[in-house]
Amino acid sequence: RAFVSVLACCLPLSALAPASAQRRSAQRRRPATTTAATQAPAVATPAARQEFEQVAAQAAAAREGDRVEEAIGLYRRGVALRPDWTEGWWYLATLYYDADNYSEAARAFAVAARQQPKGGAPLAMLGLCEFQLGKYDDALNHIRQGRAIGIGDNVELTRVMRYHEGLLSMLRGEFEHAQQTLGTLSFEGLKTEDLIIALGLAALRRGMLPKEVTNTYPDRDLIRRVGLAEHFAAQKDIADAEREYELVARDYAKTPDVQYAYGRFLLANRDDDGALAAFQREIENYPKHALARIQIAYIKLKNREPEAGLPFAEEAAKLYPRLPLSHFVLGRMLLETGQNARAVEELETAQRMAPDYPQIYFQLSRAYAKANRKTDAERARETFLQLNKKAEQADAQGEPRADGMPAGDDAAPSEAAPQKPE
Repeated sequence: RAFVSVLACCLPLSALAPASAQRRSAQRRRPATTTAATQAPAVATPAARQEFEQVAAQAAAAREGDRVEEAIGLYRRGVALRPDWTEGWWYLATLYYDADNYSEAARAFAVAARQQPKGGAPLAMLGLCEFQLGKYDDALNHIRQGRAIGIGDNVELTRVMRYHEGLLSMLRGEFEHAQQTLGTLSFEGLKTEDLIIALGLAALRRGMLPKEVTNTYPDRDLIRRVGLAEHFAAQKDIADAEREYELVARDYAKTPDVQYAYGRFLLANRDDDGALAAFQREIENYPKHALARIQIAYIKLKNREPEAGLPFAEEAAKLYPRLPLSHFVLGRMLLETGQNARAVEELETAQRMAPDYPQIYFQLSRAYAKANRKTDAERARETFLQLNKKAEQADAQGEPRADGMPAGDDAAPSEAAPQKPE
């Protein structure tokens, strides 16, 4: 926690807040408390101790006086004298970060992270540096690790982390998670052009960054309007969100994924009939749209019409065989229509592709029980209970699940867990 108090001030929050004032104050503020992590260890001789203390004092004075280059040189000298001076590595990293030297900042934050394993802030900052360097997989992993460890109650850093995690999730193809993550920022009252564009990209399932959507980008108007609708929806302003989506769906009726995004919005707001119509329009526009078919199948399953949804699920699994949700929904359909052997095959395929998704084991337990495979049913049931507990904890921390997999199975039987086989 010693580092947390300076974090909001050392980030250039270009996407969320003005940077200049925060950068200036970052170089003046010290951690709120002094702990073993920030104290420099004793050195071997009084002369060495005196030299270090002099350098540390000069470095702090230069930093607080906004003499950035001088401060960097002094902090480099300080950590050379005492390589385990965590506070020195932290300030050196933030100075490099504020100077847009992300490569050197990343190296310094990595050292601080190793020396402060119970603090998530250095890892999060390392991830932000890696984002700037284009090391997107490393950036997402380190931001998530930092969030999981915890960064205290620093609101600004938390928001910056969530914003970048949303962008990085999009680049990885985790569009639903990106949309949920970015939506939390809208819910908290933030509204910037980059956030609106990012929400539009996530809803339209386009794996790119807001900075790529320039003023001359062909679909900028579409992306922005969809993003604005999603921004309203995240703020629970459903009337304005629906108005925006209706206009977008009219003006861009044939553009890929517009009707699908509109359908997902309607489905989230319990308008099944409107959602079905939107998904059908997407399929009419693009007959190979597997995700629209999955959504239709799932609505039919939820409404206890598995026979009507089965053809859509069959087609989706053929069109998008690499998506675990397609096999999961098809397995559900087959199970509910009495085709138990095929249901087991599809659910087992989904399980191999998304082994940590608890609802697959929920349904496998049911399918195994119907097939009189009591041992397998009990094993699947126990796995469901274990994974469901972990999933609830992960959801609380904002961890993503397999792309498209729902948090809970709305079409599941009413019991909380599969019954133990007799």
